[in-house]
Amino acid sequence: MNDMKERTKLLIILFTFLGAYYVPWGNATVRHSGLEAFMMLQEYAREHVLTCLIPAFFIAGAIAVFVSQASVLKYFGATANRIFSYSVASVSGTVLAVCSCTVLPLFAGIYTRGAGIGPATAFLYSGPAINVLAIVLTARILGWQLGLGRAVGAVLFAVLVGLLMAFLFRRDDAKRTAGQMYLPDQEDRGRSLTQDALFMLTMVLILIFAALARPAQGSTGIWPAIFGAKWYITAGLLIVLAFMLKNWFLKEERVNWVQSTWGFMKQIFPLLGAGVLVAGFMLGRPGHSALIPEHYIQSLVGGNSPCANLFASVAGALMYFATLTEVPILQGLIGAGMGQGPALALLLAGPALSLPNMLVIGGVMGVKKTFAFCATIVVLSTIAGMIFGAIVG
Repeated sequence: MNDMKERTKLLIILFTFLGAYYVPWGNATVRHSGLEAFMMLQEYAREHVLTCLIPAFFIAGAIAVFVSQASVLKYFGATANRIFSYSVASVSGTVLAVCSCTVLPLFAGIYTRGAGIGPATAFLYSGPAINVLAIVLTARILGWQLGLGRAVGAVLFAVLVGLLMAFLFRRDDAKRTAGQMYLPDQEDRGRSLTQDALFMLTMVLILIFAALARPAQGSTGIWPAIFGAKWYITAGLLIVLAFMLKNWFLKEERVNWVQSTWGFMKQIFPLLGAGVLVAGFMLGRPGHSALIPEHYIQSLVGGNSPCANLFASVAGALMYFATLTEVPILQGLIGAGMGQGPALALLLAGPALSLPNMLVIGGVMGVKKTFAFCATIVVLSTIAGMIFGAIVG
């Protein structure tokens, strides 16, 4: 293990040196792409790290420390009731309005605690894909057909992806199960199940309100009022969380929680930052072209051909979409001639995948499983896009 870590460090140093030595920074396009990479990293740091990722890391740490392995194995393990496991995992995105990167520490938390590959990957897809806010915005801006297609497709995909991953890696899950034949008894920690549930719910609410998106200009109703009070609500929830931590948890448990959270951050942040830089360098930010020009991408996704849908799925899978940003991006692409089928294909593949999250997933469950997960989503998105394009076209 130490030798592998040292080789990894050596490769990082080597690639950094080669990049510094050979990248033609004198070229205006390359220089602009480099700027876009760091602009994207800055945008990510400003808009997502504090309000999305940090709460998600603490939730993952809490799952690892406070949720017993017996509970995880009972409800999400490889031998758990499939209907219950996939039902819960596939609709989890309706609760957590998170992006493809914010869901990563949550996925790492449940997977490392013994969740089966099927329910875990169903949750991994569902988290960013089945976002009620994004689906409503899609229907309102891009039309009810795309909104409905996105909602139905995302729920079906979560289940299908999970089932396919469970089938493809059934032997690996069987080995994990075989290695955990003994299920530990529930530990008596001096708290009731209701208290643990309220603690987790409070952290989820903190994540939801802290990451609440600004409503569209001119919006009326309760949404602008909730957004205006989001920081007051978040502060109140933090006070409630502090009360729970002080009165319901031992000092040792609180220390273990922080240490577990820091462990997830050390594992995920470096890969995430590198992935954001690469995505920004190659594709740029929304509305800002980089090494691969936007007009070139748009020219490949017109109509409803298999190639157009496949390209939209692959492009969506590689690009990073912050929560809700895919809707205005698609609005511009559709205006430039993008077909309805490729639009849905991108909507189904884009929010759930990105180059940064592929790198992190690979570190959590290995290259082979990551490739199968990403390929399954791309293929299903391509098929769904072609069907949808044929129906509405």
